[in-house]
Amino acid sequence: MQKNRIFPRTPRQWLLGVALALSLGVMSFDAAATPSLDVNTATVAELDGLRGVGPALSGRVLAARQEGGPFRDWADLVRRVKGIGARSAARLSGEGLTVNGLPFAAPLSKE
Repeated sequence: MQKNRIFPRTPRQWLLGVALALSLGVMSFDAAATPSLDVNTATVAELDGLRGVGPALSGRVLAARQEGGPFRDWADLVRRVKGIGARSAARLSGEGLTVNGLPFAAPLSKE
């Protein structure tokens, strides 16, 4: 009768198991470690670094911030910046953008 082994049989199998465990740990850490960027303190270069934000949109965000002061909340951002609606706000929040440290939470409508 053969014994069931919990541990790998060879050093190579053990090393492969360790490598697999480490790579899975790194992948899950990277997915959870989305850095946040607050729209009220972000520079043009930082905004351009977000996926889906180009020079035109980052310029509109900074112009609206300079003209009307810091954004109070996501609704204020959506209302003041042309090109940002509820769908793009949710996507930008997923990329790490925040307004006063808060992620996008609910559908908004432009007034």
